[in-house]
Amino acid sequence: MLETPSLFRYDSLAIPDVNELVFGKAPRPVKCGFGLEIGAGMVFPEVNFTLPPIGISEETWPEILHEYEEMATNIVRRAVAMKVPGVVLEFELLPAMTEKPEWGAEVTTLLRRHLAAAYDQHKMLSALRVTPTDIRDQGKPPLLREGEPCDRLLRSFELTIAAGADIISVESIGGKEVHDRALMMGDMDAIVFALGVLCPADMRWLWKRIVRMCAQSGHAVPGGDSACGFANTAMQLAHQKMLPEVLAAVVRAMSAVRSLAAFEEGAVGPSKDCAYEGPVIKAITGTPISMEGKSAACAHFSPIGNIAEAMCDLWSNESVQNVRLLSGSAPEAFTEMLAYDCRLMNVASERGQALALRDCLTASDEWLSPQAAVLSPAATIAISRAIVAEKDDYRRTVAAGHTAVAIIRDGVAGNGLALSKKELQWLNRIEAALDALPATGDELEAALGEEYHGLFRPASYGR
Repeated sequence: MLETPSLFRYDSLAIPDVNELVFGKAPRPVKCGFGLEIGAGMVFPEVNFTLPPIGISEETWPEILHEYEEMATNIVRRAVAMKVPGVVLEFELLPAMTEKPEWGAEVTTLLRRHLAAAYDQHKMLSALRVTPTDIRDQGKPPLLREGEPCDRLLRSFELTIAAGADIISVESIGGKEVHDRALMMGDMDAIVFALGVLCPADMRWLWKRIVRMCAQSGHAVPGGDSACGFANTAMQLAHQKMLPEVLAAVVRAMSAVRSLAAFEEGAVGPSKDCAYEGPVIKAITGTPISMEGKSAACAHFSPIGNIAEAMCDLWSNESVQNVRLLSGSAPEAFTEMLAYDCRLMNVASERGQALALRDCLTASDEWLSPQAAVLSPAATIAISRAIVAEKDDYRRTVAAGHTAVAIIRDGVAGNGLALSKKELQWLNRIEAALDALPATGDELEAALGEEYHGLFRPASYGR
């Protein structure tokens, strides 16, 4: 039986004025954890950390727990020393910790214990974000709505919420089986089909369940998803010169539609740090967002290290391994770096200089890369308006793509955005492909080649 689709669609912007789209301030702040309110005027660090290279097994589990004890101790100690007004810890489960949900829950309990102690002893406001790994892609084609991997993922949400997670997120993978091939082939039809048809269908199915579990808990909030496996994959492939930057930029804009679906199902933020589509989510929904940029260089490189900070409510380092540096452990060092960045943003807000700092962060990146150009506050408003003007996910995705192309063209024409001849040829090709798309997602599906039809199970998307 097909599931009834969501009847709620955003049709206007919560932040229509570009001068209101700024770091630390969201129309719909989120209260969670130990007294923390996100988006109410201050930016807080969100520290993300992970294990050094180590196998995860029953034999190594005591050592793994020791690693998390050490990381939590060091992060909290540095946050207290830096006198941060609040902090979020993000625990991203490694695949084995979702495969065995009890392991993820055990680490969740450990981390929450450290935050509770910091609140009791130092009155440090905090929250714990927990992000299970989407392990549903184990079959080919993936079986997304049933089967053992799906059951374990849902069980992981349940157990980590019960163990004390304050914010629940995930980097869902529905549609990735089509998008990966389409991206490597530069096939805009299949890219749009994945992002505009398959991804939102899976998002709505999955987030209905996450929102319900959070509501039943009475304490956890459904944070948001991330197009990491889609737009960030494109960004990294572009960095390696394996595909055009303009394609990565257009994919970035279009990916916002699939992430918006979580909020139309009841997610309230803060969105996931690696969701660079976050500014669009904030403009449309008014919910707070987490972002990462220059302080995420420990995890990956990007052309958007400053501009990503311009509209954030949490500022993250993406993820760093628990290794020793000259100063101390890497998670502890990155806690300090994030704390200093947040101090600067918060002082700018206190002195009425938030827009000036936002605009400097934007200008330092905006026209050096098409991927930065589509992330400016002005570009965010333009893409957001295009999305809410359409009534279904497919047309929204196409509209976001068209708007991204227009932003890039304007940058080349009037703002000094330098594109190579090959990049300009790709921009023309992308625009022509978007112009030629059929009116509906069903028509597009019918026009796809057999190599794509064999990659996904229609039943996994309610089709």
